[in-house]
This record gives sequence, C-alpha cells and structure tokens, in this order.
Amino acid sequence: MAVQIVMPRLGDFMTEGIVARWAKSRGDAVAQGEMLAEIESEKLNYELEATSAGVFHPVVDEGATVAVDGIIGYLLAEGEAPPEPPQPAASPTASAPAAAAQRRRPAPRAAGDVVPSTPGARRLAASLGVDISQVTPTGPRGRVVDADVRAYHERQQAARTPPGLPSPSRVEPLRGMRRSIAQNMRDSLSGTAQLSYFLEVDVTEAQRLRRDAGVTMASVLIKACAGALGRAPALNSVLVDGSVMYFDEVNMGVAVALDDGLIVPVLKGVQDMSIPQIADGVRQLSQKARAGQLSAEDIGGGTFTISVLGVVDGFTPILNPPQNALLGVGRSAQKPVVRGGEIVIREMMTLSLTGDHQIIDGAVAANFFRRLQQLVERPAALFR
Repeated sequence: MAVQIVMPRLGDFMTEGIVARWAKSRGDAVAQGEMLAEIESEKLNYELEATSAGVFHPVVDEGATVAVDGIIGYLLAEGEAPPEPPQPAASPTASAPAAAAQRRRPAPRAAGDVVPSTPGARRLAASLGVDISQVTPTGPRGRVVDADVRAYHERQQAARTPPGLPSPSRVEPLRGMRRSIAQNMRDSLSGTAQLSYFLEVDVTEAQRLRRDAGVTMASVLIKACAGALGRAPALNSVLVDGSVMYFDEVNMGVAVALDDGLIVPVLKGVQDMSIPQIADGVRQLSQKARAGQLSAEDIGGGTFTISVLGVVDGFTPILNPPQNALLGVGRSAQKPVVRGGEIVIREMMTLSLTGDHQIIDGAVAANFFRRLQQLVERPAALFR
C-alpha cells in the first residue's frame, strides 16, 4: 500500500514549506530512515527522512511550496502504481455551450498541482513570493520560465502602488521569516487581550556578580524569572482551544535577533539550572540559531519568553502565542536615585511584562514583578 510523504510541521506556526531539494530520484529504492528531501520553512531547514521502505515517487517538483500535511510524494511497493489524484466532479447542470467553453479554457491549477516550470523559475517565484500557478507560461512545452515570473511580479507591483506615490526604488515582498513574523504578530494582537506593565529595577549588584562570573545579564534574568514564576504560575501557561494549561517546568523562550528577522529557541527546564548552565544553554542555542541549525525541537514547547533589547530604555513586547506572558528587557544605565534620603548613582534597568488579560490580571502581574524585583536586587541567592 502506498505510504504518503507529507510536508512536516516544523514549528507551532508553520503553515507551509518548500521542497528545496529531493535527495532521491523517481523510482529509487528507499530504506527506512534514509533522507528524502531538504525542507525549508520560514525559520528552519530540515532533512526529511523516510518513515518506511519503498520505491520513491514524488508528486511535486523541487522548489514547490506545499501546505503543512500536504502530500509531496509516495513510497510504493515494488510494482505498485501511485494513487490517482482526486478528480473534481462534473456539474450535472452545466449547459452544453458552457461545457464547451470550459473545455477550450485551460483548467485552473489547484494548490499542490505540479506546475510545468524551470527550476530557475521556481526558485525566483519562491524568492519573490509569487504563486507560480498563477503565472502564464511562454516557455517551451508550456513551461513557466524566469521571464514569465518577473513579468507577473512587475504587473502585480505596478497594480499595488497607491496613487500619488512616486515609483518605488525597490519592492521586496514579505517572504520567509519576515512573512511568518508579520503573520504571527497580527494573529497575536488580534487573538489576545494584551496589556503591558513596566518596572524599573536596580541591577547594580546583579551586574557586579554577573561580571565576576563571566555571564550575561540575560542569564541572570532568566534564573530570576524562573524563581518569580513559581509565585505567579498563571504567567507560566499557555492558552489552547479555550483551555489554560499551567506548568511547573519553565521552558524559557529566548528571542534571538537574526539578519532577516527574529527567532525564539527554547531552553528547557531552566527552573533546575544554575546561572552558568543557563548561560551555556543560551549560548549554544544562539549559535545554532545564527548558523541556521536549529531543529524543530529547539523552537517548540516554550512556556514563557524573555526578549532582551538592550539599546532602548523600554518597549512593549508582543506575546508569542500560545504563551500568556513575555518579559521585555531594556538597557541598564547609571541614574541618580534616592536611597535613604540621599541621591546616589545606581545602575537601573526597565523591565516590561506583557500578559494576556484574559488570563493574567494586574494583581497577578504585580505579584510576579514584586518577586522578580526582590531576586534581581538581592541576587546573591541566584548565584548559589
């Protein structure tokens, strides 16, 4: 029986992926566990392996964009024919003239159909965000070529330019990671009741201890967050299908800036880690993120997120659904503050907590901030 090869889901928000390269050719014998394809998503590159043995039969070309769980090929038994693609049912009420006109027109391509096209055209379409099934082919044997994709893209952009604006010097469609980030941010804001809280904390002693230990301030804050979440478990939760799931384990999402966007790998079980262990884990995840070597396991399963943006005093972070809370970290700077009735210079840092007000009330957020402030301003216990 034919075994389906489907587009894998490589992250909580992945909706489609690209078959960047087939590692096998049509008709090749494949053993279980052998690599079949390189898959590209908005955030990851992934080597897809065969789930069973069989004869390889692809149904999409290299460069094709396919929805998650969409069929991209089959593994067949020896001598087995591939399944027939489903045929749309004919309308019994169609008139004879209409049916004849339909026969004269090329049938519209459905999503997932193999589009006759050159490899270069497919790569160009993927880079420009063009749906190649909508491009009129002019190449040999009815194939879409590079020039067809460029012409279609230019027509699209010309039609979209608002009246009165000058001609753009460059037009770059949202694609890849930037498109994923844009969609996730829109979904986050439209699907949650986000409210942000701000607190300035004294990090003078924490900065001294972390410098002596040779770790980053982010590692100290991750440790402090793990401790503070024990006092405010509502923040260490996710909202899924109308139900709130609470966790004792803290899986900390750590936002990492890349050249073309942002990715949030997850450090698992930070509540049981020391600060040096956290620092080492964050360093390894950041290196993998910048080298494009993160796995699906590395970016899944987060329960709370921290985002460090050290060049600004403070900012309003946007939730990373289905998580219900996120801590934003601004820069630390020396400031005059009042201590014991005297003005002294201390190193201060602004923290911003965004929570889903459906789940997290102001009192809960304040309770978390009180405990976090205690841990950060008296940090000796964090380093034990």
